[in-house]
Amino acid sequence: MDHETQTEQQPSEAQAARRRRKAIYLLPNLFTTGALFAGFFAIVMAVQGDFVPAALAVFVAMILDGMDGRVARMTGTESEFGVQFDSLSDVVSFGIAPALIVYLWSLQGMDDRWGMLGAFVFAAAAAIRLARFNVQVETVDKGYFVGLASPAAAAVLMGMVWFFESHGLAFNEQQGWVWVITITTGLLMVSSFPYFSGKRLSPRLRLSFLSLPIAILVFVLAVRDFALTVWVLASGYALSAPLWALSRGLRRRLASRRS
Repeated sequence: MDHETQTEQQPSEAQAARRRRKAIYLLPNLFTTGALFAGFFAIVMAVQGDFVPAALAVFVAMILDGMDGRVARMTGTESEFGVQFDSLSDVVSFGIAPALIVYLWSLQGMDDRWGMLGAFVFAAAAAIRLARFNVQVETVDKGYFVGLASPAAAAVLMGMVWFFESHGLAFNEQQGWVWVITITTGLLMVSSFPYFSGKRLSPRLRLSFLSLPIAILVFVLAVRDFALTVWVLASGYALSAPLWALSRGLRRRLASRRS
């Protein structure tokens, strides 16, 4: 009798799991919709020439994008629809929107359509990065991202736009440098560099004494110039993985020479 009840419960549990994967839950998808709207709003602001609100809207999209997954896990409302909807929203908010903003802000001033090519490389890299993440999500180490995450890449470009526009500095006229930053950030998204995801951080994590003065320095810099702080932190994170790989390669060469 017990065996029969167990066999009856197993299909019902499997069916419930399938229904959960196919369900459309309101709360987490509201956050995803908000992130999508923020990306759309950023595009509209960029077309109107208001680049600071456009950049800030992308950062709002990052906050909402970080909340939808956490809300889904906390409330037990994760679904396959939510995963796909979140990816499509990310393509718009962290791929198309930053690429278009940077293009209208600076790159459209380049000759021979090189500016359009640079913006498109970033947008395409974001789409490829998100597609690769969806395919590899069950097989990669949760503690690291393979390649620069699209929100972090968008933060590099939008931090740049926000800082220079808010200070009235005409860095957008340096199209060559903006093009290099845009292309490099896009290529880092589709690279194989491992980036620390922060998912394994815990309150009991032990840090060195050097971490405290660094945190104080970052806090003081943020109070003085928040836009610069955001751009520096985003750029530092983007360069952390290739610099770590370069330093590890140099250490291996030195060790091989000594041996």
